[in-house]
Amino acid sequence: MTGCIEETVPLTNIVTSDQAAQAPGSFENFVNSLVTPTIGQPYYGGASNINSFPYDFGYPATFLERDVMGQDIVITNSGSHLQTWAYCGTGLGPRYAVAQVPITYYYGWIKNCNNLLNLVDEENLPESQRHGVGQAYAMRALFYEDVARMYAETTYTLDPQAPTAPIITEKTTPAEATNNPRATNEKMWAFILDDLDKAEGYLSDYKRTDKTTIDLSVVYGLKARAYLTMGLWSDAERYAKLAQEGYTMLTSEQYTDRNTGFNTANNNSWMFAGKFKAEDPCIQLNDADSSWGSLVALEITDQSACGYASNYGYPLAIDYHLYQTIPASDIRRKCFVDFSIAETYTEKGEPTNSTVAFAADYSDYPTTLALTNIGSNETGYGIGGASLKFRVAGGEEGHNNQYIGFLMDVPYMRVEEMMLIEAEAAGMQQESRGIQLLTQFATARDPEYVYGMHNEAYGNTSTSAFQNEVWWQRRVELWGEGQATFDIKRLNKGIIRSYEGTNHIADYRWNTTTPPQWMTLCFVNTEAQYNLALVNNPTPLMPSADSPVFVW
Repeated sequence: MTGCIEETVPLTNIVTSDQAAQAPGSFENFVNSLVTPTIGQPYYGGASNINSFPYDFGYPATFLERDVMGQDIVITNSGSHLQTWAYCGTGLGPRYAVAQVPITYYYGWIKNCNNLLNLVDEENLPESQRHGVGQAYAMRALFYEDVARMYAETTYTLDPQAPTAPIITEKTTPAEATNNPRATNEKMWAFILDDLDKAEGYLSDYKRTDKTTIDLSVVYGLKARAYLTMGLWSDAERYAKLAQEGYTMLTSEQYTDRNTGFNTANNNSWMFAGKFKAEDPCIQLNDADSSWGSLVALEITDQSACGYASNYGYPLAIDYHLYQTIPASDIRRKCFVDFSIAETYTEKGEPTNSTVAFAADYSDYPTTLALTNIGSNETGYGIGGASLKFRVAGGEEGHNNQYIGFLMDVPYMRVEEMMLIEAEAAGMQQESRGIQLLTQFATARDPEYVYGMHNEAYGNTSTSAFQNEVWWQRRVELWGEGQATFDIKRLNKGIIRSYEGTNHIADYRWNTTTPPQWMTLCFVNTEAQYNLALVNNPTPLMPSADSPVFVW
């Protein structure tokens, strides 16, 4: 984190901020640097180590790393590159390099924002730079929102004075960085909201050309997330409603489209997105295996091609119990292969009539799906529960070529999230209003929905039946989109992996009644060596055995 300080005195051959500011086109380059490194770039290990770190492909990788810490995404093979996060333990502790991954990512991106803000004089800001400065403040707020929730000792609503992470801005000096304690929840979220206030002013008239940059609606969405985390319900409702203006929910057809489902930002639901490009190092190198598509997409036809999910036997699956709670009338159930087909599935090889027949229910490329090497996983459920939410891009050509198929767009924020924030926030002020909004949302996904169908407490009663009902909708609607761990911590929930019929791998079937320690990330030891005021979180300890079977 101390590496986030910009050198201002030319003691070495490093370019100073003043020199950078004077270079032709420098401001535009710094604006581009806010988004470009966040997807498709091996930001942690670098291009030379891309084979060693297949999860090193940018911001979307953090979604999966966080979500597998809970219960809703199942790692079906213990050799998965996401296993450190899924199976936790001391491997996430400060002595291990994996603890450096989120630090490298987030504080590197924060540094890019700080670098841009160092270039400008905001008191005499030219009109041509207003939008770029607004982007920097908004992106920095986005990154600190994630950092705060990943490292917070406990959530804001339980303890506003609990420590989160150090704050480094464009004004932080090297001396300050070496004695920079973790900001409290209260201080961190005040800082985030201040950045968002500035972004709101600078971006008030910004018209973007695509959804890879932040506009005013996304600023409103980030404010809604902040106020939701803080439990400030009136503000959360207000900004979630503002964020929805001009957007509409994905239709049932869009949600389950076999060719464009969750791989294309060209719809009226996605508010902010990332795009993998053909020239990205994470596509060009390592057979495109170090990419979002490699970890989430199943339907690559060419069996000589690559892909951890589609060809190596490392698919992501939905939790068995969560799947069973999704009614057949809910269109989101179609995003996952029914567990009941397991007995008809054979392992990788020539497809049988039965395997192609079931695959045709889920894919326009049934032979591809039937060939996929996902019948040999360790859970014993074969293809059951495998996710088809995130489809291969590029149509038929993409299904035959991972260099095209993995050029997927990734949703960073959708209007559906804002609708659920609005419903929860409204209901926490007046439950009847929240129930009405939630019912309107849920019936768009399940026409047979009746309020109260999904209010399981999941091992504790930290929240009301109403909030549990909203939480269930968030778990299913936003599955794989990086919000699961944040919700577990925010709602003070536990996780349940050990139960009759579970598809979680043996030896990792753990149940807790509160957020497990491994969801509170550690700072790598080297950070404490340079920042003497940094007090670390405890090293998470892996449970010694599977938990007793939970009875629903």
